[in-house]
Amino acid sequence: VWMITVIGSTFGIPDTVMGLTFIAAGVSVPDALSGIAVVKEGHGDMAVSNAIGSNVFDILVCLGVPWFCKTVIIEPGSIVEVTHKGILYSTLTLFSTVIFLIVASHINNWKLDRKYGIILLVWYFVVMIFASLYETNVLGNFNPVECESDY
Repeated sequence: VWMITVIGSTFGIPDTVMGLTFIAAGVSVPDALSGIAVVKEGHGDMAVSNAIGSNVFDILVCLGVPWFCKTVIIEPGSIVEVTHKGILYSTLTLFSTVIFLIVASHINNWKLDRKYGIILLVWYFVVMIFASLYETNVLGNFNPVECESDY
């Protein structure tokens, strides 16, 4: 994570964009490889369950545990403040992706095929483009200045 932050800072890319792209892709490679392995064995349902379960775990546990530790153990009674104004848009993007997944699956008769894979990849790139645009403040002033520097 530290090196990705340094690379992003060097090229003027916000931490949130680096997290949305490089870090997210890096931690998702094992999930993708396990998904490929189980799909080859004919267990598409297991691949879908793995992807959904992994993301639910990431959102609820990987955010919940650090906030719990900070507010209950490290500094009891404290509050973790989210200074990112775009959190609403990030949440709406995540929600729209879930809705899109359900609708696309229904339209494709709940079958995983080449067309479905292409549709999901296209949607991923659309989501990443919009997320990167609002994280870089192109679509509004959501992302605070991280660290001012003369370099």
